[in-house]
Amino acid sequence: MELMDVSLLGWSRAQFALTSMYHWLFVPLTLGLGVIMSIMETLYVRTGNEEWKKATKFWMTLFGVNFAIGVATGIILEFEFGTNWSNYSWFVGDIFGAPLAIEAILAFFMEATFISIMFFGWKKVGKKFHLASTWLTVLGATISALWILVANAWMQYPVGMEFNPDTVRNEMIDFWSILLSPVAINKFFHTVISGWVLGGLFVVGVSSWFLLKKREVDFALKSLKVGAIFGLISTLLVAFTGDGSAYNVTQRQPMKLAAMEGLYEGKTGAGLVAFGILNPNKKAYNDSVEPFLFKVEIPSMLSILGNRDAKSFVPGIANILDGGYQTKNGIAMSFTEKQTRGKAAIQSLADYQKTVAAKDTAAAAMHKAKLKENYAQFGYGYIDKATDMIPNVPTVFYSFHIMVMLGMYFILLFAVLLFFINGGKIEKTKWLLWVALFSIPLGYVAGELGWVVAEVGRQPWAIQDVLPLKAAISNISGYSVVITFFLFLILFSALLVAEIRIMLKQIQKGPEAH
Repeated sequence: MELMDVSLLGWSRAQFALTSMYHWLFVPLTLGLGVIMSIMETLYVRTGNEEWKKATKFWMTLFGVNFAIGVATGIILEFEFGTNWSNYSWFVGDIFGAPLAIEAILAFFMEATFISIMFFGWKKVGKKFHLASTWLTVLGATISALWILVANAWMQYPVGMEFNPDTVRNEMIDFWSILLSPVAINKFFHTVISGWVLGGLFVVGVSSWFLLKKREVDFALKSLKVGAIFGLISTLLVAFTGDGSAYNVTQRQPMKLAAMEGLYEGKTGAGLVAFGILNPNKKAYNDSVEPFLFKVEIPSMLSILGNRDAKSFVPGIANILDGGYQTKNGIAMSFTEKQTRGKAAIQSLADYQKTVAAKDTAAAAMHKAKLKENYAQFGYGYIDKATDMIPNVPTVFYSFHIMVMLGMYFILLFAVLLFFINGGKIEKTKWLLWVALFSIPLGYVAGELGWVVAEVGRQPWAIQDVLPLKAAISNISGYSVVITFFLFLILFSALLVAEIRIMLKQIQKGPEAH
């Protein structure tokens, strides 16, 4: 039975990861390309230059293809909360469902209303009304992302809720604390702007292809300049919001930060690993094996990024599990202490239900008070051992550092492109055009790695400190999850291949066809 449970959990995680990663192949380009085409249409309305209209319609076609497939994968992703994670949906559905409902009512309504005008209203409405429809379509897509990211941020940092032992559900008590939590705000900007970066990479890459083919040179130069400026600004903003992400993770998810940095033993004035190779012989968090074969470290930078204090202490994996170090809220508890409190909370819930059924009011009140006292560690009661708290360190560490290095590369790429564009030499710099073209996939890689860090880094939690994954899954057959996993794999792969073929065909036709 235990093996079957592990199989069910593993395949349920794999299926959700598969759907999420395919979905994120489409969403960021929708967000980034949408803003770029809106900027181009704004330039068309302001200047009256038909070349900007031609460019807008070309990028709008590619936006439409990508947008449609992104919606399809997103709907399947939301359904999986009910099919594979029904315990999660029951436990926090009153909270988690609210942002998703608002997304469906508000964002989908905006997109459905204005996208038809955007595509088919060129000759039916005025220039300014059409421009407003374009911007409102993009705003709708961005608002859609907002509510999804608010829901995800709440899973990372659950606030604004209260547990009701009578229904065994968490209930929302403060909507605004959920919407405006520092994690939600930072996650929204960091994630959406990373989509803008991909949009910039896509536009400069495709424009570079036209210049290499010596086709539509004026269109390509205009698009390349807009894409490079937009991409550079976006990449710098991503770096700024990334700093906010590092601070939030340090304050609220220290185990994730420790995995990101391969930090096993905490340090005062901890350095940031700029580059490193983990030691594969490091098997246990408390052994004497050095965690790195090689590393280059920026002194005190991790303490600065995480606590805004160069001399502050940053706990490592061993410290987080063993406890005993000073935090802003007092001395950190060990895993064993948290596990004890979690089991006490679970037992108090069971005792409360029994005494309520027996109509023993006094005993029920006592157990309810004890449950409330220990509820902050409720989820730890389902964790078997301390090592279950450690995410896959190599996966998180390398994903984080490759993502950061790609971000620095994007800044350099956009800056160099602008240098040659402003110097009037970009058409003759074929090597740079090839580099820009082949950099498009790197934007997708960086985005996917960001989600790997965010989600793998918080394992084993479905909701941080409240509900582990093993307690969140549905009671269904593992075989059904395996079958649907491969069905989704085939379906999503077919959709991806279809999208790539359609987009390549539209690109080869060029802007004149639009």
